[in-house]
Amino acid sequence: MKVKVTQIKSGIGRTLRQKQTLASLGLTKMNQTREHEMTPQIKGMINKVSHLIKVEEI
Repeated sequence: MKVKVTQIKSGIGRTLRQKQTLASLGLTKMNQTREHEMTPQIKGMINKVSHLIKVEEI
């Protein structure tokens, strides 16, 4: 299953760990979208920054 991840809130003022998680998801700018295969690793990253992103199934 694939998911589309879109950054909807800024990483400014967030912890370094949250910023690094956004970067590892490929999100560096607002409203940027990336597609990922739903693996346990990606699911964990999505859960950690769920308040900053929007996730849609493809």
